[in-house]
Amino acid sequence: MESTGTVLRELRGAQKSAKGVSLYSRYVNRPAGRVLAAGAYRAGLTPNQVTLVSAAFTYGAVAALALVEPSWTLAVTVYAALAAGFAFDSADGQLARLTGRGGPDGEWLDHVVDCGKLVLLHAAVLISFFRFGELPSDVWLLLPLGFQLSAVLTFCAGLLRDQLGKAAANARGPAWAAPDPAAPVSRVRAVALLPADYGVFCLVFLLLGAPGAFLAGYAVLAAVHTLFLVAFLAKWFRELRGLRAD
Repeated sequence: MESTGTVLRELRGAQKSAKGVSLYSRYVNRPAGRVLAAGAYRAGLTPNQVTLVSAAFTYGAVAALALVEPSWTLAVTVYAALAAGFAFDSADGQLARLTGRGGPDGEWLDHVVDCGKLVLLHAAVLISFFRFGELPSDVWLLLPLGFQLSAVLTFCAGLLRDQLGKAAANARGPAWAAPDPAAPVSRVRAVALLPADYGVFCLVFLLLGAPGAFLAGYAVLAAVHTLFLVAFLAKWFRELRGLRAD
């Protein structure tokens, strides 16, 4: 069995391109996932098993959020579980690339877990607001539904953009199929993408012990994610329109 240091070095060489990735994912989540992937490799886990570990942390946090009255203890617990789930979500792909054991089933499972967490996490916020929140008005109960729509639509539209783009690239040539790993990475873009990063979103749950602050932070992120959604949809539509056959 290779040493952990050797595995980590191999994982560093098997990273996806940093293009289009926020600073959090690049410098926090991917390195954390790399360490977890090395540990999973030495433990003999498969990529799909790592995906299920990610789901256990994430969905456990969702259940706690929906069922337990907000407090500072809950805030730390929910954030820690969500952050761990996100790191394992990075680890499964890294482990798949390291071992060559990835496949359509693993990609499908990963996307199912990701889609489920986006739906259920905002649903849990809605349940918490309804059960424990002292909201200024019942209208605020619509906020998690709007945030949920924005998050799920961004996820599904981005996934479709990638799949349709790959199909068009296969028919017309590989130039558009994937980012060039050697292309320069924009630091400005990486900073600008921070508000849309799931890892940054998870930080808002550290405010659960102060319901007013959590409501404000959650509302601000909902507005920001909606603005990003509009920008992403316009960008992806233009890109896909440019791939039309002449």
